[in-house]
Amino acid sequence: MYSDKVLKYFRNPHNLGTMKNPDGVGQVGNPTCGDIMKLYIKVKNNKIKDIKFETLDCAATIATSSMITDLAKGKTLEKAMKITRNDVAEALDSLPPIKMHCSNLAAEALHKAIKDYKKKQNK
Repeated sequence: MYSDKVLKYFRNPHNLGTMKNPDGVGQVGNPTCGDIMKLYIKVKNNKIKDIKFETLDCAATIATSSMITDLAKGKTLEKAMKITRNDVAEALDSLPPIKMHCSNLAAEALHKAIKDYKKKQNK
């Protein structure tokens, strides 16, 4: 059902945990399946310097959360905003169709964290 890469990221997630004093936070959830994802970013010189996530639920949610952190870390905010659910799924060598909503959550959490950061900068 899952690719080897999904299982690898599920078993050994990258950037798992909370972050003290994040510059931006994005939290999303899917009421259909109960997935909850929280993503934290630190920004320096318009780039994502550090990124962490917390999540509860299935292997696909953990794997997509981990993958989105790898895809976004070091990117400018503009490039990170262009990361899509398909980018996440492709980087994991695909997801089962029933689990594609997990990659939606990962991209959405990243985009919300960036928007939160920008909102705080405009205060």
